[in-house]
Amino acid sequence: MNERSADAVLAYHERTAHSESRLRSSPHFLDWDNQPLPFKVYRDLEPIPLPLELADPGVPALDAIAASPHATGSGERVPDLATLARVLFLAAGVVKRVRRPGGEMFFRAYPNTGALYHVDLYLATADLPGLRAGVYHFGPHDFALRRLREGDWRGALLDATGGSPDVARAPVVVASASTWWRNAWKYRARAWRHVFWDGGTLHANLLAAAASAALAPRVVLGFADAPVERLLGLDPAREGAIALVPLGVVARPPPPPAEPPPLALATQPLSFSEVDYPEIREAQAASALADGAQAAAWRGAPPARDEPAAEGALAPLRPDAASGDSLDRVIRRRGSTRAFDRGASLSFEELSTVLDRSTRGVPADFLEPPGTTLLDFYLVVHAVEGLAPGAYVYHRDERFLELLREGDFRTRAGRLGLGQQLPADAAVNVYSLAPLSRVLERFGGRGYRAAQLEGGITGGRLYLAAYALGFGATGLTFFDDEVTEFFSPRAAGSGVMFLTALGRPDRAALGL
Repeated sequence: MNERSADAVLAYHERTAHSESRLRSSPHFLDWDNQPLPFKVYRDLEPIPLPLELADPGVPALDAIAASPHATGSGERVPDLATLARVLFLAAGVVKRVRRPGGEMFFRAYPNTGALYHVDLYLATADLPGLRAGVYHFGPHDFALRRLREGDWRGALLDATGGSPDVARAPVVVASASTWWRNAWKYRARAWRHVFWDGGTLHANLLAAAASAALAPRVVLGFADAPVERLLGLDPAREGAIALVPLGVVARPPPPPAEPPPLALATQPLSFSEVDYPEIREAQAASALADGAQAAAWRGAPPARDEPAAEGALAPLRPDAASGDSLDRVIRRRGSTRAFDRGASLSFEELSTVLDRSTRGVPADFLEPPGTTLLDFYLVVHAVEGLAPGAYVYHRDERFLELLREGDFRTRAGRLGLGQQLPADAAVNVYSLAPLSRVLERFGGRGYRAAQLEGGITGGRLYLAAYALGFGATGLTFFDDEVTEFFSPRAAGSGVMFLTALGRPDRAALGL
């Protein structure tokens, strides 16, 4: 990666930043007759049905969210088909179907901007109990796999990562990819951010589900893009790989890689026509890694953190040890909260638990040693018992909140959240920000992917932790520069990666 790649993605970030003037000067109207399908459907491949009876091992959601990939015991761990089916369902399966005048809506296990579900999962496997070695696509619409290639192709992924030890030991590697038009139909060029936001919330579920099955999951972002896209049969003009997640442990590494022949597999058209947004392709290309050697050199420790000493009042976290519901039950009932009860507060113990479990560190090849982060976490507190309303920064390593500015900021929070009511009515808003100049200096343009993905995973964990404790959450968009300005001078120079609103649902407004 070089300075040019960093400049290119930073230019993309600035061009796609929301501001009131930009939104007014470039209005966008949805063409409902051209809305894309929310699924990638292969026309000619036979489905391999996945088991429908999914056993719940009863692992508490709060434990699974914060599980370390290195805390799963020793020895080989090879998932069977039923275990894989559960992990795929909890990561990206259809958990609810709702009939509406325009047709049936399929809601997935993870939150996704606009409920447009543009992220697909693929598997590269060795021979597993109940499944032959191959490269597969997961179809949530009929809960089935489709074999794209026969044989063990894990070596091609190992080569693309430059010999990642996590990929070398895994009998299964899950690959994620986005079809850009499925989200750009609504969000236009900003949809490339959503690749990692929505990919992040999906990976929050995937990591938790795999950890609850003792599969030692880990996010691998250091891979050469072109070989992975070729193996999966992606169209680089329309699709892009997001991340690899090795699952399980075996003693023998995969066989040496071979050059995969091209795939020409017909898929169902997404819509009558597709609009190309060159900014997405350009940003994806600018942040790509060329080969395994570059991938191996890319991953490692994040830039050193520059955290000023606390000056405001401090509130040490008081997380509650209660485990709550199992991960499976939490994911099945999770949904984005569409109205918050302004008069209902959270306890400080609840907020402490959510922050503690959601920010302990993502297991990823760009976050070494384990537990490090690219992000800083800021909060606007409206209604938390025992905590003064105001703006806060979270000192993650010391586990306390520092009050930056006291006051009632409900109106301002609504403004920061693109003028929406949800962040004004929530009990608290959690913002993930990243010091982009330092991240891009260390990781080049691909560091932008890493920061956005970590923000999405943290947002997904906040969702899960909130629902585990019995309240609600929703992810929101924002006026970029206004958020940074609001938390400055502490946040000066940082970019916003994700915003999650937390609070108790307004049951009357939701018709509950």
